[in-house]
Amino acid sequence: MQPVLFGYLPILVFLVIAGVIAVAMVGGSLIAARQKPYAEKLSAYECGFEPFDDARRRFDVRYYLVAILFIIFDLEVAFLFPWAVALKGIGAFGFWSMMAFLGVLTVGFIYEWCKGALEWE
Repeated sequence: MQPVLFGYLPILVFLVIAGVIAVAMVGGSLIAARQKPYAEKLSAYECGFEPFDDARRRFDVRYYLVAILFIIFDLEVAFLFPWAVALKGIGAFGFWSMMAFLGVLTVGFIYEWCKGALEWE
């Protein structure tokens, strides 16, 4: 039973070191920095002016469409980097499968563009 628990010792050491560093950073900032809060510093920050509406109101659906498009194309870039690094090793099949993937994304982007999802009126 001891060898199984002994395998988790590096994880425990890592967590203890991470906790000590976190406490040291927070404690160091409390000791070194001036702690003089005032009303302007404690006020809610929203683009430099007072909030004018409830934060729990509904957003326009176009906001979500642009967010989804960002996630899709962000993931595309995340797939392109390892593909470009391993391009010699994966051969023609890997090349054409990525071209098919990029083609599907391009068709989706053109569809969104034609539907007007990228236009803010």
